Amino acid sequence: MVQDTRRALYRPFVKTNLYFGDMLIHRRGQFDDLFPSNDASNLVILSPGKTERREYSVLIADSIVDLNIFDGGVQCFPLYYYVRDSRNQLSLFDEVGRGEYERQDGVSNFILQRAKTQYGKRVTKEDIFFYVYGLLHSQDFRSRFSVDLQKMLARIPLVTSKDDFWAFSNAGRRLADLHIHYESVPAHPDVVVNGAELGNYRVEKMRFRRVKVKVDGKDRTVDDKSTIHYNSTITISNIPDKAYEYVVNGRSAIEWIMDRYQVRTDKKSGITNDPNGWAEEVGNPRYILDLLLSVINVSVQTVDIVDNLPRLKFD
Repeated sequence: MVQDTRRALYRPFVKTNLYFGDMLIHRRGQFDDLFPSNDASNLVILSPGKTERREYSVLIADSIVDLNIFDGGVQCFPLYYYVRDSRNQLSLFDEVGRGEYERQDGVSNFILQRAKTQYGKRVTKEDIFFYVYGLLHSQDFRSRFSVDLQKMLARIPLVTSKDDFWAFSNAGRRLADLHIHYESVPAHPDVVVNGAELGNYRVEKMRFRRVKVKVDGKDRTVDDKSTIHYNSTITISNIPDKAYEYVVNGRSAIEWIMDRYQVRTDKKSGITNDPNGWAEEVGNPRYILDLLLSVINVSVQTVDIVDNLPRLKFD
């Protein structure tokens, strides 16, 4: 069973260990074709199935993902897919793993030729893949086609301008790099961390600071999202408001981290899910703290990139 264990994306920016063997998972969808082994590299754009309950959002992954990473299910659109190598043997000149699987392109030759005709011969399938990821982040696109996006899969138009195509493609590439390598993004320079020097990185449940405000002449206690109490000794403050504008599946990326990285005990089974064990597994006691700091910066950079996307122009 150990050989069937994979790293998977369970929720946005939340990884887990997954047993991917057929002894426990009866319906594995097409993930056998997208990630046939731990060595098979790939990227998949994740789009929600139906989004009536949430505003439209997308994400990218380089691993198997949980079906419910989006409310209403997820559809995966890959850069590549894999098929069994018909030769059934490895030659002296093949790469490792080449004898078992052949990698095929997920982007069709049809759209490649059409894009080359419209934008120039240097366009590649990878450029088109990242163009799609950039375009799906466009607020202009999401607002213009909001009704359609609630009912069906997104239909991808080709913009009129060559410059706009490259702007979306380059932005999509930068967004993909942020969202795939989110764990290695440094903390935002303006964010202040107090108490980390004490070395207590264990988390039970992260909370926003609570403050009293006047609403219609009455005192109300509300969340101050500029400050997060990580635990009893560590406080993270001066979090930019902009960071909460990056929303995936109805919740900011920061709040996904706060929600998923807390100690929970299931009432029926009595099983306790302790995320601090993940920090031990990856060999970094600061993992959860560093993850939260990274995702804050990922969120701010994502908003900056999206805000600078061009307006949509079609023939």
